[in-house]
Amino acid sequence: MRLADIVARCEALFEDLEFRAVREWKAAHPGAKAIGYMPIYVPREIVHAAGMLPVGLFGGGDQLEVIQGDAYYQSYICRIPRSTLELGLTRRLDCLDGMLFPSICDVIRNLSGMWQILFPDKYVKYFDVPQNYDDAVGGAFYRHELASLRDDLARLAGRPVSDDDLRGSIAAYNENRRAVRDLYAFRAARPWQAPTAEVYLVLRAGCVLPVEEHTRLVRDYLAAAEATPRPKRDNARVVLTGAFCEQPPLALIKSIERAGCYIVDDDFVLVQRWLVEDVPESGDPLDALARAFLHRSTQTSSRYDEKREDKGRTLLAQVKSRGAEGVIFAAPSFCDPALLERPMLQDVLARHGIPYTAFKYAENTGQMAPIREQAGTFADSIKLWTAA
Repeated sequence: MRLADIVARCEALFEDLEFRAVREWKAAHPGAKAIGYMPIYVPREIVHAAGMLPVGLFGGGDQLEVIQGDAYYQSYICRIPRSTLELGLTRRLDCLDGMLFPSICDVIRNLSGMWQILFPDKYVKYFDVPQNYDDAVGGAFYRHELASLRDDLARLAGRPVSDDDLRGSIAAYNENRRAVRDLYAFRAARPWQAPTAEVYLVLRAGCVLPVEEHTRLVRDYLAAAEATPRPKRDNARVVLTGAFCEQPPLALIKSIERAGCYIVDDDFVLVQRWLVEDVPESGDPLDALARAFLHRSTQTSSRYDEKREDKGRTLLAQVKSRGAEGVIFAAPSFCDPALLERPMLQDVLARHGIPYTAFKYAENTGQMAPIREQAGTFADSIKLWTAA
């Protein structure tokens, strides 16, 4: 498949706020359910094992004018809950039979309650996660949460969700995570061959496609990107962090790249890379998922860290392993987890002599010129410091 065709398909899925791909999947699978989830991580394996389609929701982006959603939230919070409400209230999410709200922040917790009130005929669950990472404590709690979700979805599906169903789904998502890891490794090695704007679109396609189809799409993109020669530029290699929940506009990602930066790692669409290793496909599948969350998950602002000295460990590893020359902190306005953690991470980078810059955005921000100028100045300064 031609690279241009793959990217065009992914962009069409990204821009479709009517979720036609979800509606088409349901039409092709009569009686099957679709379950939406907010960023950043939910155990999609359980949804898949129940014969349902997990659908990732990342707000309305810069295409949606928020009118009704503004009536439910004050102005001094991030935009993603308001635009998600707008999607629901304008019936764009009628194709969904339920919603999962993972533990991200207080705003998303409150959104789960609002959803229960506004859409009483839909399944709604606030999906909590442990803050104690001992297997006997946090592990037991999280396994209970996983079992509760499995039982809920089994009732919704009208059939049991067996351990074999779960093992099959774990295998499918392991294969998807391997494909995404290969995609990120390819982009880090040759970022001019796989621009981040394209990589991001490929990731977002996985939020509305069945996992097996998305895995094939990632592999097709990798093959097409490798076979398509593109010019290499003397850009600064940067890690972008802070965008784990509300996503930046596609135009912002393009602006950073046009300013002279190769984004060689990021925390976009973190649900697809939350688990950094394969989940065991044998034994008790709920135990395997619980322990994967405790011991094989990435570090991010909304995930509790037991040890203060671990703060910044993952970010430093990203810089080193990806050969990055600097870090861009890009956080949504009013994002408490990202903005509270930022000074601690900046302190870690300063102690290791790693340059960084920071800005805030909203999913509908139109101020690309200042961000592009800031990113360009940062890229130029990296090259000057490196030359010096």
